[in-house]
Amino acid sequence: MTEPEHGSAAATPADVARARAEIEPNLPASLLAFWETADGLMTEAGVTVYSAGCIGERNTTYEVAQYAPGFVLIGDDSGGRGFLLRADDQCPVVFSSDLGDLGPEDFEVESEDFAPWIESFRGVS
Repeated sequence: MTEPEHGSAAATPADVARARAEIEPNLPASLLAFWETADGLMTEAGVTVYSAGCIGERNTTYEVAQYAPGFVLIGDDSGGRGFLLRADDQCPVVFSSDLGDLGPEDFEVESEDFAPWIESFRGVS
């Protein structure tokens, strides 16, 4: 059996729906409106936060599914560092990790709460 090529998993409507269902219940109304309408978010610091439309594809990469099950990849800094949420966390902590090494035991806490973390990027792009 061959392993999927890095980043080659295409998002199906079910993938996107599942990823959105994991993330959206934790967002306040203002951020939920942003999440649903924005085409992702790129800050001056080079941090990309994926939009709801593409999060399914990002979440189904072989590496996240294989090495960090239960996590959702929500963005990256375009330098190899990724930002992840635990899919079942009701008060989501934002973790960061070198995307070349997705061992959850080595994840660092980027923020104790997803909502203020993503809010801090508004208007920076």
